[in-house]
This record gives sequence, structure tokens and C-alpha cells, in this order.
Amino acid sequence: MKRQDNLIANIDWTVVAIYLVLTVFGWLNVYAVTASREVFFGVGSASPAFMQLVWIGISLVVVFVIFLLDSRFFSFMAYPLYGFFMFLLMLVLLIGTAKHGAKSWIVMGPVSLQPSEFAKLASMLAVARFMSAYNYKMSRFRDLVITFALIGFPALLVLAQPDFGSFLVFMAFLLVLYREGLSGWVLIVVGGFALLFLTTLIVQHHNMHYILLISLGTIALIVYTILARKPIVLLIISAISGILVVLIQFFVEYDILKLEKDQIVWITLLVVSLIALIYGIKEKKREIFMIVGFLAFAVIFTYSVVMVFKKLPDHHQDRINIMLGLIPEDNDKGYNVEQSMIAIGSGQFIGKGFLQGTQTEGRFVPEQPTDFIFTSVGEQFGFLGSFGLVALYTLLLVRLVIIAERQRSRFSRIVGYGVVSVLLFHLAVNISMTIGIFPTIGIPLPFLSYGGSSFLAFTMMLFILIRLDASRKTYLV
Repeated sequence: MKRQDNLIANIDWTVVAIYLVLTVFGWLNVYAVTASREVFFGVGSASPAFMQLVWIGISLVVVFVIFLLDSRFFSFMAYPLYGFFMFLLMLVLLIGTAKHGAKSWIVMGPVSLQPSEFAKLASMLAVARFMSAYNYKMSRFRDLVITFALIGFPALLVLAQPDFGSFLVFMAFLLVLYREGLSGWVLIVVGGFALLFLTTLIVQHHNMHYILLISLGTIALIVYTILARKPIVLLIISAISGILVVLIQFFVEYDILKLEKDQIVWITLLVVSLIALIYGIKEKKREIFMIVGFLAFAVIFTYSVVMVFKKLPDHHQDRINIMLGLIPEDNDKGYNVEQSMIAIGSGQFIGKGFLQGTQTEGRFVPEQPTDFIFTSVGEQFGFLGSFGLVALYTLLLVRLVIIAERQRSRFSRIVGYGVVSVLLFHLAVNISMTIGIFPTIGIPLPFLSYGGSSFLAFTMMLFILIRLDASRKTYLV
């Protein structure tokens, strides 16, 4: 009994209180955007507000079970849970139900589960378990590859659904790895490829992929010139490239070859890269292999981006194109975001009041209980309510960072930063997409958006960390 009393005393009640406030506030907003549309309960016609209440009840039962379990259970079961949810992610590709263009749901009678939401939790636990091994070293290539594989495998399965929003969430785990010693250069490279992703979409939209290829080749050449400190190399390779382009263009003009502009540039890059590799082998220049390797990967990446983008549902393509300014915002394809911004702006400073939202009552905002629940906050409670909600989320994240840093074990600390990273990503992207500065990609707002799978998964993440924290003085787990 003494151990149980200590456990209760060690619970971080500040986080619990914030969770309860967010849960109640979230339910009120779900009720507000659905109250006038459907009956509260009934066979086959239960409203989102009623179903959310059911999921809140289920989540509280799960919280009770979490505190009954020994804190070491989560480390012990990390790999089995990971394997189980990877199986579900593969299963959903075979028998899943498609919603909003993504085959992400397993429907069992009246209950629908989205395995990708729980896969985030399972991946977080598996990564924490692997990285907390006594012989783990971030600098060891084998360990780093396995770590990225644990994150990348579920991310690719989610992308295959295709659920681009949930796929991006897995990228948030890079922040966890950075905290545990990952080189800052990795984040710079990832940021560079994110920029390359956006640039590829822009140039491809204008049928100017060859410009991007020329730019990548030029950057690679300049980097090598700086590293080797031999400006003559820049002149020689530029001359070779120019001669190749002229020759290929000559053959194209006289119909000896039939090539597009990007094919001409691609062939030029290939030939110059082979010459550079031969030179690198002869002179034993390691940096040449590194630069050519990055160039090859970047070129392949740009073509992969085009292929993946074309396979996305049309509405996802439209939303990304709108964000990049490739489609006018007044186009009917931008209706969701336009109505979202109108709803938030109409709340002005203090809001219209609870259940008084005209945009909500008029059902102008699509997907308002889920992806666009923040519009309800802005319309009903205005700038003050929106600012207060963001401040509450900020307080939660700051508190979770404090909890993560005070852990005595690496496993618990990694779990802590995993929770922070996932919540921060969801919060930033969801609010950004409702105000039009990020494409709409189906990211729920934690503890507010309607959805049983997401609410339960967020609750489990949060309270597993609270459970680990409550036992930090008892076990080194």
C-alpha cells in the first residue's frame, strides 16, 4: 500500500489537469459543431459528440489500466507492440476501408480504428527500447541504420495508404534523435531535402525540371571546388559540360537523337559524374565519391517526389499546390481553407459566444469536427480563446520537456521527447493549415479533434510518460 501511495504522490498533476481541461474544452467544441446537425445518441445515428464522449470514457479506463501496470511493462512490451501494429498497418492495406482518399481504417461493426495513430506510439516505444540498450551508440553506423529503420518502416507503410499527413508525423522523431546525440548536420540535410521537395513541385508544375537538375549539378560542383580549393576544377568540368550539351543538342537538332531538355541535362550529369568518379579513384579523393553520391541521391529524389505526388489523391495535390501559390486561393479547390479562415476571423477579439457561430451553424466549414476543429475555437471564443488554447498547449509542452529531462533512464527520456515531438508537430501543423500557411493534410489537433483512434492514442502516449515519471525514483526504466 505504501508503494501505491508513493505512486499517486509522484504523479505530475499539472499535466493531468491540463489534459482534463483540453479534453473537456475539446468535447464542448465537438458538441458545438455537431449539435444542430444530428441527434445526440441513437442506433446508427449517434452524433460525433456522443461518440467522442464514449471514447473519452474508454480512454479513462485505459489510463486506469496503465497505472495498474508496472512501469517496466512498457519497455518489456515495446517490440511485441511494434510488431503487432506493423502487422495492422500491413493488414489495413489489404482489407482497410478508404476515407478521404486514404485506405487507413479497419472497420469492425460500429467501431473504426486507424492503426497509424497507434503506430506512432509503438514506434516511439520501440525506438526508446533500442536506443536505451547499454551498448547503443549513435555514432555507430549499424545502430543508426536500425534506428532509422524502426522509424522509416511504419512511415513507408503509412505513405502507401496513402496518408501523407501521418507519414510526416514520423519525421518528428528526428528531434528525439537530435536530443540523444544525432549530428546537427543530419537535420540540415533533412531540411535541405524538404526544401528540394518543395522546389521540385514548383519547377515540375512549370515543366522546368531540367533547371532543377542544372542547379543540383552546379551546387555539387561549387561544393567540391570549395572543399578541394582548386578553382581550375570548376573551369574544367564547366567546359566538359558545355561541350557535351552542345554535342547532344547538335544530334537533337538533326534528329539523330530525340531527347527532352531534362534528358539532355541528365545525360550530361551522368557523363560528368563518371569522369569525376574515375578521377576520384585515380587520385584517391574521398570527397568526390561523397559529393557524387549526394548528387545522385538528390536527382533520384526529385523524380521520386514527382512520382509520389502524382499518386496522391487529387484533393491533396490541390491543397499543396494552393499553399505553393500554384493554384489561386479563390479557386473552388481552396474552399476548405477559405471558409476556415473566414470562420476564425469572424470571431474577432472575444468571439461570438458558445453555440453562436454562424459559420458553424451554416455548415460552411468542411471536416470541422476533425481537421478544422480550431475554427470552432476561433469563431466562438475569438482571439482571446485561441490565444488561451495555444498558451495551454505551450504550457503542456514545456512541462513535458521538464518531465523528460528529469528522467533517470534513457528509455523514459526518449519516450518523453517522443511525446513532445509528436504533440508539437500535430499542434503546429493543424493550426497552420486552418489559417492557410500549411496544406490540409489530415492532422488532428491533440485532445480536441473528433476521432476515437487519435484521442485514445494521444491519451496513451501522455499517460505512459506520466506513469514512467511517477516511478522514476523506483526503477531505472
